[in-house]
Amino acid sequence: MTETFTDWLRQRSEPDWTAVITHPFTQALFDGLVPVDSMRSYLVQDYQFVDDFLALLGSGLAKADRYASRLAIAGSIGVVTSEENTYFQRSFDALGVGESDRVHPELDDATVAFRELMQDANARGSYAEVLTVLTVAEWSYLEWAMRAPSALPENFVHAEWITLHNNPDFQAWVRWLCGELDRVGAGLDERERARCLRLFQQATRCELDFFNAHWR
Repeated sequence: MTETFTDWLRQRSEPDWTAVITHPFTQALFDGLVPVDSMRSYLVQDYQFVDDFLALLGSGLAKADRYASRLAIAGSIGVVTSEENTYFQRSFDALGVGESDRVHPELDDATVAFRELMQDANARGSYAEVLTVLTVAEWSYLEWAMRAPSALPENFVHAEWITLHNNPDFQAWVRWLCGELDRVGAGLDERERARCLRLFQQATRCELDFFNAHWR
């Protein structure tokens, strides 16, 4: 079989990629055993990505080379601003997260680094580069969430974070992202492919650093 562009990127991002999708944090999440303090800090910091992630989706929508691609990206924007945002607010209520920590928490170094990567891709990245960062963020989460057992933890904070990232709609979105990056990647020159690889590796490392920051 011919190697796809996304396969090429992922294979050259090991061992960090596998470390992300098999991280001990995710296994503890499956078992409902992430300590409350760790889950609280993880979600508080993760929520700080939402604005930059939305902006990156908007950048992808603006830079896309065809109408069908814009429609697909627009659909994902709708999910982030509805189902996912609602989950965060319900979880913050359950975990006792105050308003200041929801809006202006002190940011971890891992959070700062990933936000800066998203902001740079938004401001200066090509469509392929924007897709690369989006693909890492979404594909890596699908990969770890698909490892979850059928029996979910009782706590909705744990259970719904899993199902937000392995449900059929999310699977379809990630398939589209990978397919879109494969399509666009087929037309890139060597320099552009190298730029995407650097971003894929950097984003993967950011994901690993983020998990590590919340797993003591």
